Amino acid sequence: MKPDDNTVGIIGGRGEMGRFFREVFEKEGYQVIVSGRTTPLSARDLAQQARIVMVSVPIRETVGVINDIAPFLSGGQILCDLTSIKQGSIEATLSSPAQVLGLQPKFGPEMSSLEGQTVIAVPARCMPAAGDEIMGLLSRQGARVTVATVAEHDQMMAVIQGLMHFSTLVVAETMRTVNASPEALLRYQSPIYQIETGIIGRILGQDAALYGPILQDNPAVCEVVTAFSAAAARLQKIVCTRDTEGFAAFFEENAGFFAPVIPASMETTNRLIQGLVER
Repeated sequence: MKPDDNTVGIIGGRGEMGRFFREVFEKEGYQVIVSGRTTPLSARDLAQQARIVMVSVPIRETVGVINDIAPFLSGGQILCDLTSIKQGSIEATLSSPAQVLGLQPKFGPEMSSLEGQTVIAVPARCMPAAGDEIMGLLSRQGARVTVATVAEHDQMMAVIQGLMHFSTLVVAETMRTVNASPEALLRYQSPIYQIETGIIGRILGQDAALYGPILQDNPAVCEVVTAFSAAAARLQKIVCTRDTEGFAAFFEENAGFFAPVIPASMETTNRLIQGLVER
């Protein structure tokens, strides 16, 4: 069966992110078909009917799904995955003859559109026309598309996701350990601290099955969180020994490192604070 040129198939298309991307493609005039655990259409059938095949399943299921459909794909198709860790998924997609363009949306499916959102594109084996088709439609709908290699992507995600989620969970665990109730803290917090606490609550309000693989399955994360622990130990010593000069040096070293983004950071957080105050 020759795949239909105007058909996009989303494996996991009934999930939240799958439904989001269904709307994205339908806005561009594509016919979208989906498969899932309970659909009459199987992933293998979908792979033979759609010219663009997107895999939108949990991280630890992605490679298995790709391996299952790879024998049914052809060189004229485009295969995309949406997983947060690219090393394993891209290796699996390259076992197929299809054009391979890894994608990672840096936002949740609760967003109403692509406007202002970031999508990472990893063109592992992708003819220019195929890359232009997918990245072009993302850009037309307002997304900022950042192109990366597999190694670049996973290293950046070790910091953007791994380090940030790790440190957030450590703060949550510390608050729980010292019995600092989030409800009680609200009465003492200014808006900027409410935002920080809100980010912790946002993550903990979601599924551990999402965050566990992000932290545990990216090989680059361990080195990053080990560096975090060393930095925390250094700062702990400075604070607990009341080393004034050491604290000033620690602060200034990091202020210098962040100097290029400090003005924009102040502007962004000021807008967030004002928005919280005015709500």
